[in-house]
Parts: sequence; structure tokens; C-alpha cells
Amino acid sequence: MVALARRRDTRLRPSERSAAPNVLAVGTIVIAGLRELGVHGVLPEEQTRPQPFEVDVELTVDLTAAGDSDSLDDTVDYSAVSEAVSRVVRSERYQLLERLATRIAEVCRVDERVTAVAVTVRKLHPPVRAMVDYVAVRIER
Repeated sequence: MVALARRRDTRLRPSERSAAPNVLAVGTIVIAGLRELGVHGVLPEEQTRPQPFEVDVELTVDLTAAGDSDSLDDTVDYSAVSEAVSRVVRSERYQLLERLATRIAEVCRVDERVTAVAVTVRKLHPPVRAMVDYVAVRIER
């Protein structure tokens, strides 16, 4: 008969987190479905007229201080991030969705409290012959 060793559960309960000062309460701030018109694409017609894009951003952030204080100063302001992302899509121009997504990730990582970011950029009316809902790129930084 083989005995199975039980793994010890090393996760902290919520009541134990405050007693462990070096433990981060990592969470995710999600901005989903941000829509903006932008001029991005390889084809000549894509470089002259705005087309719709949709962006999702997931920010990995330590939410401990904000969870304790209930203060906007202790977290990443998703309104400011949304504005910055909109500005990149609206005012900057790139050929590839990969570059647009990378640029959005760079803007999101300006705040040092953001330890990681995932960005999805969707082109809602891509110039392809096939009938598709959208084409997209997702990156993680």
C-alpha cells in the first residue's frame, strides 16, 4: 500500500495577511472593451481613415494598501489609464497591432505599482476577405 503525502496548504487566510507584512495581495485591475477610433494598419486605405479598435487591459497590482485604506491614492487610477490608452489608439499611428499593443503596455507600465500587464487589441473591421468578428493581438509584459 502506497501512502500519499499531504501537501501543506501554504496560502494565507485573509485574517493572516495583515500579520504577514511581506506578503503582497496581488490583484488585477481590468479595463474591458475600451473602444476608440485610430489609424493603424499596413494597407494604404488603413493609413488614411480612422477605424474602430477595441482594447482590453489587465493590470497586475498589489492591492493591499487600497484594500485597507479605501483611498484612490493607494491604487492605480483606471480612469487615468483608460485616458492614456485612448490617447495612444487615437493619436499615434502604427502599421501592426503588435506595435500598438506594445505601446499600450508601455503606457500602462509607467506607474511603478503595475508589476505586469496584459493587453488585447482588436481590429473590429479588418481588411480580410473572410468573414470574421475581429482580428486581435494579445501581449503580456
